[in-house]
Amino acid sequence: MRAKNNKHSKTSLSSFAVEFDREEDGRWIAEIPKLPGVLAYGVTKPEALRRVYATALRTLADTIEQGSTPAPISRLFGYGMASR
Repeated sequence: MRAKNNKHSKTSLSSFAVEFDREEDGRWIAEIPKLPGVLAYGVTKPEALRRVYATALRTLADTIEQGSTPAPISRLFGYGMASR
């Protein structure tokens, strides 16, 4: 379990909200709750945000390659994915 203090905030990219916490040692953690397991640490808040976005994109790409397309991705591109 990670140690947290009371510094907590949110930002968003499209329909994926990013939640931030600040660790007691000063590091930032960014998490996208709609994407289980997608979280990243950074020395600064912008660094944590960049890292969590990169992790989210990798996770979404893998999900799509495995044959599943999350609804926010279909909306992002404005059309459904072609099926084989």
